[in-house]
Amino acid sequence: MIIAVDAVGGDHYPKNPVIGALEATKEDPKLQVMLVGPEKLIQDELNNTDYDKNRVHILHAPEIIGMEESPATAVKSKRSSSITIGISAHKQGECSAFVSTGNTGALLAASTFILGKLEGVLRPTIAATYPTIKGLSLLVDAGANLELKPEMYLQFAKMGSIFSEEIFGIDNPTVGFLNVGEEPDKGTELHKEAFKLLSKMPNFLGNIEGKDILFGKTDIFLTDGFTGNLILKFGESIPDVLKFLLSKTMKEDGVEPDLQKLIFQIIGKSLHTFDYERVGGVPFLGVNGTSLVGHGGSTPAAIKNMILNAAQCVDHKVNSKIVASLNK
Repeated sequence: MIIAVDAVGGDHYPKNPVIGALEATKEDPKLQVMLVGPEKLIQDELNNTDYDKNRVHILHAPEIIGMEESPATAVKSKRSSSITIGISAHKQGECSAFVSTGNTGALLAASTFILGKLEGVLRPTIAATYPTIKGLSLLVDAGANLELKPEMYLQFAKMGSIFSEEIFGIDNPTVGFLNVGEEPDKGTELHKEAFKLLSKMPNFLGNIEGKDILFGKTDIFLTDGFTGNLILKFGESIPDVLKFLLSKTMKEDGVEPDLQKLIFQIIGKSLHTFDYERVGGVPFLGVNGTSLVGHGGSTPAAIKNMILNAAQCVDHKVNSKIVASLNK
């Protein structure tokens, strides 16, 4: 299996994508990687390390889409970008998946325009992992679709259920619908209509509230992309805010440096579930292929895990199971 990796995506290219890709090949002896980007830039980075030339390939793509560029415009104007060429290679069967820590909007646009949608899918969605005290849950939609129709909520719930079952290994994962109250008649008319459709799913728990998220009341948190992205970014800020407040309080109270160090070690261990590196990247569910996006500041370890996650999506035939689920 060959996984294509955007070698010029994110904040620390090409070093982190290249190292992450090489680490993935060391962890999975059957895996090959295709590094996509300016050939000389990638080769110069590869020259700094030992690697298996039979399992590491370069696909030349001279253009780079910046993190702040307009997604649709960049995809259309930069036909030779790493994202466009990498996704096109996936479409043509040259690789089994494409992963990137670059411009999320551009990757979603390219994945949708070039790969197309799976049969029966109304709109692709971003499914993001979210830490809770019970472990990782799935947040759908995490930012791809700011406004939804009732039928889209149902499809997202089904796609998220397949992903949670196949990749997280959760039998019959539960779905909770984020709302302003638990009662079925809460929310707007849109939420009420969506609730009726979702109620047909045997794994639907009903409405849940914001207070239920970190306690892991359900395996899948279902919402629109506007709300989901706010929740995702808020969650990412929690560890840093807690560390800042703790450091400030300890200094004010004159806590000894050695004790401060011990406390931070304990806090770090306690917040391990908030570490994005464990999963590395999240998929665009509903596109006719396997396309994953990671955090812009991803470390080599995070990129390695994203690549292995992509391989797992292919091995578990997530897309074919999504199509089967939607056609039931």
